[in-house]
Amino acid sequence: MNDLPVEIPGLDRIRVRFLSLLEERQIQIAQSALAALESDTAAGQCLNLEVAQAVLHQISGTAGSLGYAELGQAARECEGAIINYIKSTQNRHLDLPSSILEDLDAFLSKSQALLAQAK
Repeated sequence: MNDLPVEIPGLDRIRVRFLSLLEERQIQIAQSALAALESDTAAGQCLNLEVAQAVLHQISGTAGSLGYAELGQAARECEGAIINYIKSTQNRHLDLPSSILEDLDAFLSKSQALLAQAK
């Protein structure tokens, strides 16, 4: 999963911090997805998905530069799916596609694997 061919001085400390934050961000994503799924309004659903999308954006922006290109790509794909869904619903209905939840689950599995590998 580590795609950087050359180690930049000090990058290891940044990578450790990223991995530490990744644990917290996994929880935020999972909680937001669950809250979206349990929401009884389209607006509430979208609001919770926007929280997950923002966290995924943070991860995707950093992961690739730290050598975790696969994780960054997975985060970008989830982020894009959420953005497209929110744009398409315009807060009118509650049809949360199972594909978004499956993508988020796959992303969380990849991040768990990365964290396990780093320990």
